[in-house]
Amino acid sequence: MTGQAILTDPTKPSAHNLVFFKAGAPITIDIATPAGQKRRFNTIFIGYLPKKYVLVEFPDASKLGNFSQYIAQGTVVTVRGLIEGHDGAAIAFISTIKQTLQMPSRCMVLDIPTTVTLQRLRSSVRIDTHINAKAKIDGVYWQTVLTNLSVDGGQLDIINGEKLLLAENKLIEIVVEKEAGEKSLKVDATICNIKQQIDGISFGVKFNKISKQQVIELLYQALTQE
Repeated sequence: MTGQAILTDPTKPSAHNLVFFKAGAPITIDIATPAGQKRRFNTIFIGYLPKKYVLVEFPDASKLGNFSQYIAQGTVVTVRGLIEGHDGAAIAFISTIKQTLQMPSRCMVLDIPTTVTLQRLRSSVRIDTHINAKAKIDGVYWQTVLTNLSVDGGQLDIINGEKLLLAENKLIEIVVEKEAGEKSLKVDATICNIKQQIDGISFGVKFNKISKQQVIELLYQALTQE
């Protein structure tokens, strides 16, 4: 398996961009059935042999359900991962399952992709999202939905939040619950603008610099969600 850097322009969709994947890195895979059903699963990137194949661990069997039958030779999969950098980046490619292995552990052998794209998470990149969260304002928690995100800020909607119309410039703590057993993700921000809507309010926030790492993790979540 390769672990050496390759001189390449990461902004171009070159297959050499596979070098940015690290062994053991968490990834997601999209699998579609012949009937058009599509599911996304979390798994692990094992490694790759240049010009030969890519190895990916099987997703958790308890979450595969009926989709386990589609992890077979010839199935097309989309692989997405996240890499660290100045502001972080997302990496993705489409490939086909060559075969599956049971030993030494259950894994998929994928064809080497012809192109691997890498998207920098620059401040100018704004991603549409639908992430359920809680917003803590003046000590009170409100249910909210993050509707878009960038490195610098985002947009939140709160139903029946008319009492917050005068909350501009106030500090806010955004809490995103994670899976059972995992620590909640908390991001500190400042409310920049507020707009009243038919069923509540929408407001923009600017993330505080001390929450930069948490913001990048939140962007990662947005890029890999269904």
